[in-house]
Amino acid sequence: MRIASLGRRVIPASLQPVAARIWRATRAGWSGGVERLTTGSRVGRGLYYGVASDAFLREHRAVAAGRAAYRAAMRTHRRSSYLLRRNVHRLEKGLIMADRRRVFALDFIGETVAEFEAVAAAFPAGAAPSAELRWAHDVLRAYFEATDPAHPLLAALRARYEAAARAVPAADPQTPASAPFRRDLSNAPVSIAALTALARRRRSVRHYEARPVPREIVDQALAVAAQSPSACNRQAFRFAIFDDPALAPQVAAVPAGTKTFYRDVPAVAVLVGRLRAYPRERDRHAIYVDASLAAMGFIYGLECQGVASCAINWADEEPAESRIAHMLGLAPDERVIVMISFGWPDREAQVPYSAKRELDEFRAYNPAIRSAEAGA
Repeated sequence: MRIASLGRRVIPASLQPVAARIWRATRAGWSGGVERLTTGSRVGRGLYYGVASDAFLREHRAVAAGRAAYRAAMRTHRRSSYLLRRNVHRLEKGLIMADRRRVFALDFIGETVAEFEAVAAAFPAGAAPSAELRWAHDVLRAYFEATDPAHPLLAALRARYEAAARAVPAADPQTPASAPFRRDLSNAPVSIAALTALARRRRSVRHYEARPVPREIVDQALAVAAQSPSACNRQAFRFAIFDDPALAPQVAAVPAGTKTFYRDVPAVAVLVGRLRAYPRERDRHAIYVDASLAAMGFIYGLECQGVASCAINWADEEPAESRIAHMLGLAPDERVIVMISFGWPDREAQVPYSAKRELDEFRAYNPAIRSAEAGA
């Protein structure tokens, strides 16, 4: 039973206004004390959030589950690998250096070749390689062509790479290699004026027509989202798309901010981050950054095809967390980042103006910084 409810039962009605003021003052004092405890003391923060509050419990569990899932994946038959994607991207960054050395990446090239062997072995003989495996194949070939063939470690690893690469079917000679290249910068495909116009036309739309959005349109928007940058190209997220008119409103009803329009949502995307891509706690925020970048690409991809959308805030709270985990069958390391409702806009409905901040309010060129030594 809550304290306020208990108070109303045992305190005479004539004294309840006074008791209420005392209770509010006590709560305010308690909140102030907790704030001082958690902001001023490392021990206090540890005790409060480790014992008294479970505000970060889900994140702690998800990070731990992600680390365990990462290790388990390394022991299984796998056709895709977060480690391979990360390390191949690291090799690419080394290959594009203007002052590239003849020997580099010695600290991780061994595990990269081993992971390439494992992924290549997961494909049946003669099977078409995935885009990921083809990319790893081409980048490793470029790496060994660019580095010193006389280096004893690299010579041995090159032999292992070439043995594993023989199982990867040759690519069409007309197909460009999936390795570092020079972009065609002769013409920008989109002008800043056109991009600004698209950004200004995009608004959070909460009223849609009942007709479905063809999946070809959704997939083209997802293809745009797939081009978004991510930490070492891990792409540690997935889109769960609900376009069944019976299912979409059920999913859209879960977050707190959709009470006024979830019944009319024709489709909704749930963007889920996967902590299994990271073996260390330090990277726990990457899923939020990477998935958010992909979400904006998806939204713009829809908008330029005439499909409206609304990014729906996702708060870490109950019962929404338990409901969505049950509905989607989320793994312990998976975290909902954002929901996005979408559909053909009701042309008669209005949208919020949503004035944006002026540049001077959020932009600063060369702000004052402190020396790195002082913060070490």
